[in-house]
Amino acid sequence: MAPAEVDEAHDVHCRLDELLADRGLTLTRLAELVGVSVVNLSVLKNDRARAIRFSTLQAICRVLDCEIGELLVLRRADAAGPAADAGPPAPATGR
Repeated sequence: MAPAEVDEAHDVHCRLDELLADRGLTLTRLAELVGVSVVNLSVLKNDRARAIRFSTLQAICRVLDCEIGELLVLRRADAAGPAADAGPPAPATGR
């Protein structure tokens, strides 16, 4: 099976920084609780990860008490600012 083509108009953003801040946790503490290295979590947090194991994703979400969609969001690469998450398409106006 060939790998999926990369859609350069979108990218995946990891909201780990915001979720950690909301919960008063440090990256070091999360690494201890999840059982992965701080370096690997840092790569994920800084949007440099190219892959993540489902088991790691599940463990992070379990510790942070969040859904996967709260941790990883799809955003348009050409959108202004880091908070420009891709939402549902705007309804057609019929004009």
